Amino acid sequence: MRRVIISRLLRLAATLLAVTFLTFSLTALLPGDPVNAILGVESNQDPEVVAEIREDLGLDDPFLLRYFTWLGDALQGDLGKSYITDQDVMETITQRVPVTAQLAFMAIIMALLAAVPIGILGAYRQGKWQDTVSSAGVQVALSIPNFIAGIFLIWLFAVQLQWLPSSNWNRLSDKGLVENLKTAILPASALAMTQMAIFSRLVRADMVATLQENYILAAKSKGMNDRYILFRHALRPSSLSLMTIVGINFGALLGGTVVIETLFAVPGLGFRLINAINQRDILVIQGITVFVAAVYVIINTVVDLLYAVIDPRIRKG
Repeated sequence: MRRVIISRLLRLAATLLAVTFLTFSLTALLPGDPVNAILGVESNQDPEVVAEIREDLGLDDPFLLRYFTWLGDALQGDLGKSYITDQDVMETITQRVPVTAQLAFMAIIMALLAAVPIGILGAYRQGKWQDTVSSAGVQVALSIPNFIAGIFLIWLFAVQLQWLPSSNWNRLSDKGLVENLKTAILPASALAMTQMAIFSRLVRADMVATLQENYILAAKSKGMNDRYILFRHALRPSSLSLMTIVGINFGALLGGTVVIETLFAVPGLGFRLINAINQRDILVIQGITVFVAAVYVIINTVVDLLYAVIDPRIRKG
């Protein structure tokens, strides 16, 4: 097991290195001069300011030197400073990560709470009306884009019922849990709908296969009740694929909440990334992209290591 962990960590380090290199390359190879993107119209630029920015960004240095200089600073937590807001990129990320992470976490939890029972029911009652109804509902949820679901939720709960606010964000540290949840529940629900559909279909497919295994048939022959078999013997080995998708989707949600955060005016990473793109704030774009990609890779490595915890067969192997 120790060799497996060391191997995964080495693979993680190599993957992170590749991710940072590709991200830096994509932003560095964008057409046009970054200075023009930062300062705007070329005719209005101060030559001294241009020279200072070029020196600060190392634009006159060779590409590899610029990359390793940036990588060395990034490893120390220095992702540069925004020329638009004059704020450190790392400070920008640390201020907005809790917002996006809360939305992603709430969306995953809400999706799992709905998806696991639906998937188990569909597998247990395969081919019956319960399976048909749940599969139809899941297909509908899978077909609705997140932003359409968000618009519908705003119309229903904010406009018609006036139970919840349609936009803005109350931080947990400022307004408390209740006020925070009032602003978080709608965007999290919009994100959770697609995740619920994906998770439930995955659970159903894996449970159908698991229920055909010999040890399940042996448990039934011993007179164990169906609920015990489903949740004790069938759910755990059927959750490996689910755990993989949960980890992947959680990492994806950290960088994929752009539309929902914009729709609900939530001050998370996605909302800041859109503003940075509109303002041509290259260092912020680069910093947020690298951060999200790194978190995505780390989460997948952790999920990979958790396989042995969930399934004894993998641990013994």
